[in-house]
Amino acid sequence: MENLKVCVFCASSAKCDSAYLDAARRLGRHLARHRVTVVYGGGGVGAMASLADGALEAAGTVIGVIPRFMYDLEWGHSRLTEMRIVEDMRERKRQMVEDAHAIVALPGGCGTLEELFETITLKRVGQFLRPIVLVNTRGFYDRVLAALEHCIAENFMDARHRDIWTVVNEPEEVMEAIQSAPRWSAENREFAVVKPRPQGKQ
Repeated sequence: MENLKVCVFCASSAKCDSAYLDAARRLGRHLARHRVTVVYGGGGVGAMASLADGALEAAGTVIGVIPRFMYDLEWGHSRLTEMRIVEDMRERKRQMVEDAHAIVALPGGCGTLEELFETITLKRVGQFLRPIVLVNTRGFYDRVLAALEHCIAENFMDARHRDIWTVVNEPEEVMEAIQSAPRWSAENREFAVVKPRPQGKQ
């Protein structure tokens, strides 16, 4: 698959287990070998740096999108194909997502989770229709997925919303997951609001 852009949400922590950094680097290499342009938050530390380095090592194209205050603090990666400097976190997220053919979420902290959940919400209401893939390194997303299952069990989400995301265990499974992700239509917003069942129906 050529000319694809994949947005990757990931973390800047350099204190996390090395398995997370390794997974990020492998994902960068995996996407680059499939001629995919990587779009991410532009950071030069932690999984962010590992992702970019892996893609660059494989002669890939990497676009960073970073808020001006982070750039001024020298938190950015110094060797990207392109660095876009934006005014704030909201604009960063918008630019990362708007042209993406898919979203991939590596393990991360509150920033990564916030980006992931907003994108899941956008897909639920038909504002983003493309694949969302979670890379479940070391079972990181198990509790997140359990929370989503609890939302479904308590009727805050529809069971069909499980098709919003796909889960893989290894970075090298991401492209196949993108290609085989369930089709999602803007028409699915019809069940975005979980309505009462008609009386007499189970």
